Amino acid sequence: MKRMIRIPLLLLAFAMFVAACGDDDDTSSDDGTGGETPSGETLKVGTKYDQPLFGVNTPDGVVGFDAEIARFIADELGMEVAFQEAVSANRETFLENGTVDMVVATYTINDERKEQVDFAGPYYIAGQDIMVEAGNPKGITGIDDLDSADIKTCTVEGSTSLANLNSMAPDAAVTTFDTYSKCADAMGQGRVDAVTTDNVILLGLADESDGAYELVENPFTDEPYGIGVAKGSELRCQINEILQAAYDDGTWAQIYEDTVGAVASVTPDPPAIDNEGC
Repeated sequence: MKRMIRIPLLLLAFAMFVAACGDDDDTSSDDGTGGETPSGETLKVGTKYDQPLFGVNTPDGVVGFDAEIARFIADELGMEVAFQEAVSANRETFLENGTVDMVVATYTINDERKEQVDFAGPYYIAGQDIMVEAGNPKGITGIDDLDSADIKTCTVEGSTSLANLNSMAPDAAVTTFDTYSKCADAMGQGRVDAVTTDNVILLGLADESDGAYELVENPFTDEPYGIGVAKGSELRCQINEILQAAYDDGTWAQIYEDTVGAVASVTPDPPAIDNEGC
């Protein structure tokens, strides 16, 4: 697997020297408003800790597609990665207040979020689907079946999945939690009949259920995953360059096959990157 060095070592050393001589500490833009590239040796990354195949916190560290994409980007920037758990509802806040430098957390790009943060990528296109108990006892075949008080559906607070559900199935009986793993637990306990979010997230939950859950396999949206950074951050264009090179030399495909590909049968083509403004 190729590795590109996007920041020459001499330039990196000079940047670190300048930062050390200033009044600030090792991470600039802690208030999330300066739009600067992190100046220290650590890249603070928000990701999910309970998203099978994408981000799971284990005794050996965070593993999954999002985690490996973040590690690759940090490596190309000549930095070490430091993970911070980020759930759907706090991703914008973490970027705005400088808790993290970037968010790689099954983070769908949409116009509302782009008013608060900038996005590099997209680096993956998912589609919202539905997970049910094995055998599909309620006979759920698509989003229209969720538009009923008789079907209890679970999704996550602050997610595009919830917004899509409210828009496309306004009469749905909705239960929300802060993580999708809690939705899966609720279905196992008989408290909900369906869980809806992006198909790759559901694929990981179904895989971990040892056959207890299955997907309807009828996606009804496109969900472009982006890497969130603070408004005006130089990181956006740097990350886009790193992602494009990873697409071109096969690194992206290898990361996918080593993570999501353990369950998914097909490696998709990477999506076109939005380089507007770069």
